[in-house]
Amino acid sequence: MIRSLAIAAALAAASTATAQTPYIVSPGGQYLGELNSNQYSPNSVANPYGRYGSQYSPDSINNPYGRYGSQYSNESANNPYATSPPIIIQRNGGW
Repeated sequence: MIRSLAIAAALAAASTATAQTPYIVSPGGQYLGELNSNQYSPNSVANPYGRYGSQYSPDSINNPYGRYGSQYSNESANNPYATSPPIIIQRNGGW
């Protein structure tokens, strides 16, 4: 729940920023999409039909049965007890 709120807050903050959209990566370095609210962007986690926003994609934090979206996975953004959740990266290199 806390991670979901953090992601929602990041999405809200990212929607106001135009120059530098933050993105998500897994602890192993797998790119998991951009944190923005653009439902038409192919790389956005908000695009329900895109690779990173679809509830069916294995690379999506929105897939409730996937590695990065399941409430039970140790690498999930939706598991409050995950020890290796995805990381939010700023385009300027911060996190």
